[in-house]
Amino acid sequence: MAILLSTYNGEQFLAEQLDSFLTQTHANWMLYWRDDRSADGTVPLLADFAARVGPKVRAGLPCGGHLYVTRSYLTLLAAARDGDADLFAFADQDDVWLPHKLRRGVAALAAVPAGVPALYCSRTVLVDARLRRIALSAPIRRPPGFPTALTQNIATGCTAILNRAAADLVLASKPPSGTLHDWWSYLIVAAAGGRILTDPEAGVLYRQHPGNLIGAPPGLLRRGIAAFRRGPGVFMGIVRQHVAALEAQPHLLSEPARRDLAVIARGLRGGMRERRAALRLPGFVRQTWPEDMVFRLWFMLG
Repeated sequence: MAILLSTYNGEQFLAEQLDSFLTQTHANWMLYWRDDRSADGTVPLLADFAARVGPKVRAGLPCGGHLYVTRSYLTLLAAARDGDADLFAFADQDDVWLPHKLRRGVAALAAVPAGVPALYCSRTVLVDARLRRIALSAPIRRPPGFPTALTQNIATGCTAILNRAAADLVLASKPPSGTLHDWWSYLIVAAAGGRILTDPEAGVLYRQHPGNLIGAPPGLLRRGIAAFRRGPGVFMGIVRQHVAALEAQPHLLSEPARRDLAVIARGLRGGMRERRAALRLPGFVRQTWPEDMVFRLWFMLG
């Protein structure tokens, strides 16, 4: 098991996350870390942790420039895959893992036949900057998979674990520049016909604070309102990028995914009739009705 931790100016919360790795009831792990040119005390904290823990921590990967989130995590994934790990868990710098987090993921993925790409993810407990509980993240209401994965990322990166076949698939693919590592991993595994395993039990205290890259507003109505306020530009832009990236790599996709992708691509390039045909595809929906209503409006207009 490889834990993949990319950091950037994470000094404020990093120590609690590192300590939570040591509480894991699945203790057979190795930490791979890479810092993306932090200007605070992040790297000394990691060095101190490595000195304290010893061989369970790999020396930090060379920075090699400012890679940003997705490229940094994929660099870590490649290094861990070359190091013969069989499972790969993404970790954020500002969360806290619950003790059973890795154990539940390992158990779920153990049931997947060798060679079948699989991604495990779980719910989270949303907490504030001081780890005070806000809410439990929303449950998965509609089956994950493809083409659902084009509409929304349900695989929150801090909970995601890939098996080796999924890691090979992700590393063989070419993600678009605007995507994030967790959404792309979910999307390419789903589009390849792999398995998406969702755990109804939370495994992470998902810290919500002003420095969050993404964050997770609780509640159906609040998420729908947040999506509406963001507007269609950014969302439809990433949908188009994802569709174009998948079209460019048909050899990685299952036959059903290729068929659905063709309908969706025609919708994005065509008129109202083509867009309505795309929206009739089974599974081309978001998880909740407020979000789905906004998505359908944006898809028809954008």
